[in-house]
Amino acid sequence: MMPTIPLISVGVTCYNASDTITRAIASAANQDWPNLEIVVVDDGSTDDSLEIVSSLARTDKRIRVVAHGANRGCAAARNTILKEASGSFLAFFDDDDASYPERIRRQYEDIVAYEKTTGAQFVACYASGVRHYPNGYQMPMQAIGSRPAVPVGTVLADYLLAFVRPRGVFFGAGTPTCSLMARSATFAAVGGFDVAMRRQEDADFAVRLGMLGGHFIGTSESLFIQYASVGSEKSAKSEHESLVHLLSKNRMYLEERGLYGYMLGWAEVRYRHFNHEPMKAFNALLRLGLRFPSRTLRHFAVSAIGRYRHERKIYANG
Repeated sequence: MMPTIPLISVGVTCYNASDTITRAIASAANQDWPNLEIVVVDDGSTDDSLEIVSSLARTDKRIRVVAHGANRGCAAARNTILKEASGSFLAFFDDDDASYPERIRRQYEDIVAYEKTTGAQFVACYASGVRHYPNGYQMPMQAIGSRPAVPVGTVLADYLLAFVRPRGVFFGAGTPTCSLMARSATFAAVGGFDVAMRRQEDADFAVRLGMLGGHFIGTSESLFIQYASVGSEKSAKSEHESLVHLLSKNRMYLEERGLYGYMLGWAEVRYRHFNHEPMKAFNALLRLGLRFPSRTLRHFAVSAIGRYRHERKIYANG
């Protein structure tokens, strides 16, 4: 007998994406996986996004559209996808990205092979990709766990909450939900996404999966294109508030490691930098360095210098 080909759900959240949603859904519809459904949640769009996705659904029976009457945020939209999806696996696509036709198949194959080799119960697979910026700069996004060693359990939580990076573990591009695929049972075990977070909900999900002993693997090949954009939900203030919320949710865990006060200080440095307040960022960094000199120096050397080089490329010829 031929083995049963499992149903895989592709979840697409949509909010005011009339310029890009057709491309995103087309990339889902063009996947080479033969047993596929596409669940699109329009999160209270005020443009004609809902009309566009509804029209697409009328021409492709694999597409189902759910509309939120008002904007409830990305986490809530993803939770609606989790509720509506019927597949035994679920992959998330963003409304302004595009995935290559083999993405679903390759992530499925990697998950199944890894489970067979390791016996792991909870596996999250992230696709490698490329981020395109408006000035033409293209940044490779090598997926977390796409080369040895794979982050497992609290190793991942320590990295996302406190930037603790054990030697030899590959964290790559982190844990963006737009490149994530896992068994539906894994999403259910974690409990979905925190609707109190307008940003950083992907990191929060990964932290909770890590606390359950999750394994974080990635595809070696590039399977999607992320088009960098700027919106109100991506503001420095929104990012900062969500990061502080994430830290506060894990305060006891961080305090046991003596890291809660440090990470709150680092969050302040990040906020001032991304809010274009260089003197306040410098002063916040100085205060943090006086309290935690060794950790601040190591953290700055690893992350800030790389970030500076990255931002120069983003804004070059912009």
